[in-house]
Amino acid sequence: MIRGSVISRRSIAVLLLVGLLGACSPRHFLLNQAADAWTAQGQAEEEDIGLAREASAFYLKVSEALLLQTPGHLPLAESVASGFTQYAYAFVAFEAERLLASAPQAAHRLNQRARRLYLRAHRHAMAALALSNPTLAQALKQAKAGPLPKLRKEEVGLAYWAAASWGGYIALSKDDPDAVADLPLAVGLAELAWKTSPQFGDGALASLMGNFEAARPGGSASTAAAYFNQAIAISAGLNAGPYVAKAETIALPAGDRPAFEALLKQALAASEKRADLSNQIMRERAQWLLDAADDLF
Repeated sequence: MIRGSVISRRSIAVLLLVGLLGACSPRHFLLNQAADAWTAQGQAEEEDIGLAREASAFYLKVSEALLLQTPGHLPLAESVASGFTQYAYAFVAFEAERLLASAPQAAHRLNQRARRLYLRAHRHAMAALALSNPTLAQALKQAKAGPLPKLRKEEVGLAYWAAASWGGYIALSKDDPDAVADLPLAVGLAELAWKTSPQFGDGALASLMGNFEAARPGGSASTAAAYFNQAIAISAGLNAGPYVAKAETIALPAGDRPAFEALLKQALAASEKRADLSNQIMRERAQWLLDAADDLF
């Protein structure tokens, strides 16, 4: 989610600039303290989509600058990767979808921007993983298949966002064979996170597994549906995302309009029960898909 308040983040940015002026050892200490504080601010979720969109660019730029100074700070790296991924999905790629029919050239430009943002998120996540787990990074570089080393608990979030941003990038790179060829690696990274912490992200990881299962060659719709059902169960039905994902990847390809609409209405109900930013974004998407049902079926 895109989180935090503009005022508090600017205050921390000022502290960060002060920290940058310090000597080597105190500077390192202050940078890590600033990274801790900045990441903690990211836990205060903003519920207003418009305010989140307006504040997020500042937050992402300062977070990225701080991360370059503290590359081994895993929570900050996770925050940066998640921020760029969600910004690309919620505010760029989704807008491109809505413009596709009326303004295809504008939609194409937005999709190209979303690709760059997804790739940016992926690089930040992978760079942090490379520092934390060098064997994993090396295995991904050298092989397209084969066993990968295990993740530690604290690396699950990074692996999740690395895989999610990779998947978003691949989805918008259908004309790039090299990018599409990396799908098994993105899936493998998500599977590593799944083996370590299947309940990560209030069902978000389970939902990502469902999306990857539906997208990969030879994937099983029933297995993907089971992942989405597990995501719904993990969140006690309060996360709108898995309902929307199941509607788009299972019901829509099957031509099952009643199931499609029922799932999207469940997503709307979930967003009413828990009005966090993620659910607000999914609410917008669910309503847009419902309104477009006549064109989709």
